[in-house]
Order: sequence, then structure tokens, then C-alpha cells
Amino acid sequence: SSFQEMTNVTTVLEFRLLGFSSNPHCQILLFTVFLVIYILTILGNIIIISVVTLEPQLHSPMYRFLKNLSFLEVCYTTTIVPKMLANLLAKRKSISFSGCMAQLYYFISLGATECYLLAVMAYDRYLAVCEPLHYDMAMTAESYTRLAVGSWVTGVFTGLLPCLMVSRLHFCSYNLIDHFFCDISPLLKLSCSDTTATETVIFILSLLVLSSCFLLTLVSYLLIILSILKIPSASGKRITFSTCSSHLMVVTISLYYGTMISMYVRPTYNLSSELNKAVSVLYTVVTPLLNPVIYSLRNKAFKKALEKTVIRH
Repeated sequence: SSFQEMTNVTTVLEFRLLGFSSNPHCQILLFTVFLVIYILTILGNIIIISVVTLEPQLHSPMYRFLKNLSFLEVCYTTTIVPKMLANLLAKRKSISFSGCMAQLYYFISLGATECYLLAVMAYDRYLAVCEPLHYDMAMTAESYTRLAVGSWVTGVFTGLLPCLMVSRLHFCSYNLIDHFFCDISPLLKLSCSDTTATETVIFILSLLVLSSCFLLTLVSYLLIILSILKIPSASGKRITFSTCSSHLMVVTISLYYGTMISMYVRPTYNLSSELNKAVSVLYTVVTPLLNPVIYSLRNKAFKKALEKTVIRH
């Protein structure tokens, strides 16, 4: 009989995503804007991956981490944006239950991987600026590989538990998700099970991942800034600062940790759904475009390498 009850409860085979506005003109406008941003994001990140791969002088750990970040941004934004674009044009804005869980898993895993990578990149810059004499010994090809692979593998595992717990919840007949993708909080709101355990696990996991990465990144940059302030000459200060400024800008402009912490390390129902969507657009659509722009345009060595690649081909 309990099986009978369960089959009565779990009737949701697909979810309907409410997305943004129901106004058709507004949807066309949003479709155009997001499509342009998505194309630029993919192109920008592919250019970075290609230039770093083709130019031998960019084969240092710093640029290899950047290549990882660019590849990650392509995967991350592709998890969300194509489905969102299709739904902006579709009459029936639906996603299957398994599709929804897959999207949730990739979204969490890649988001966590990004946090780990940003922390590792901050550590790499810390070694370069604060321990320049030991840098080559500390950041060998082997240690670079270990850190990069470690970020990806840890990210892959980070997504498993939250996704498993959400997929085990019961969803009754009501299946409207007030969002443009399958995110944690709208799914928890929809469930007709007791979500306390799931919420607690997600809260603790988010707190551990986001705060540890945020602290690592913050401490690295504080040590870098202190180290730069000790350099006697103004030109020395400027040169050292310019190598790290793009990293600092990525972390601050994308406000990555800020937006993620506000979204996941919080009681589930704080933000209005409109604000929730606005903040989500920031880190699923805008941030993946900003990273390539900031890194490539602020970086002299990268610009030189890009020119050489263009001339050669």
C-alpha cells in the first residue's frame, strides 16, 4: 500500500518553467539579448582556449588555469542558456524530470568547480608574487595538474549529494517552477515532501564550499596586496599589480561568491522569485562573458600572443 501511495504522490514527469515575462515582445527582446551574450561568451572563451594552446609563451600555470576556467565557463553557461533560449520562444516551456535533475547536477558541479578554480588561481598568483624565488619549485607541471584535476574532480563529487537528495523528494501534481532553469530553491518550494533534511545538507555543503573557497581567495589577494605595498619603486608596484589586477577584477566584478553565497547559504525562501531570477542571470549569463573579456583585454602578454596567432593563421 505504501508503494501505491508513493505512485499516487509522484505524478510529476515534467516541470513547466515560468521563465521571465509572459509578454511576447519582451520575450523576443530577452531572447535576442541572451543569444548575443551567449554567442560572445562561447567565442570569447574558445579564443582564450585556442591562443593559450597554440602559443608556447602562454604555457605557464597561470594561463593553463585560465584555459580551464574558459572551458568551464563554456560548459556552465551551456547547461542553462540554450534551454532558456528555447523556452523563451516555445509555447510550452517544459523540461522533463530527468532533464531537470541533469541540469541541476551540472549547474551545482560546475558552479563548485568554478569556486575551486578561482581559489587555485588566487593561490597561483600568491606564489608568483609573494614567493617568486620558490614559484618554479612550488608550481611545477605536476602540481598544476594536481590542482586543476583536483578542482574538477571535487566539483563533480560536490554536485552528487544535493542532486540525489532533491531527486528523491516527492513532487505532487503541481509542477510550475517559477524560474528559468531547475534551481534548488524553486524545486524545494515545489516539493510536497518534508525538505528539512535536504535543506540542511545543502546549507552545510554550500557554506563549506563557498566560504572555504572565498576565504582562500580573499587571504591570497590580501597577502598579494600587502606584498605589493612593500615594493619600494612605483613602477615595481605597478608591474606586480597589473599581473594580478585581472584576477582581482574577475572575483570582484563577477561578485561570484557574493551572489552564490546570497543564493545558497541562506534560508530557502528569502528572495522574491524576480530578484532570484535577476541574480541568477548575473552568474549564469553575464559572468561567463566577463571572464574572457577581463582576462584577455587587461593582459599584455595575452594580447601579444593573440596578435601573433592571428598573424600566423
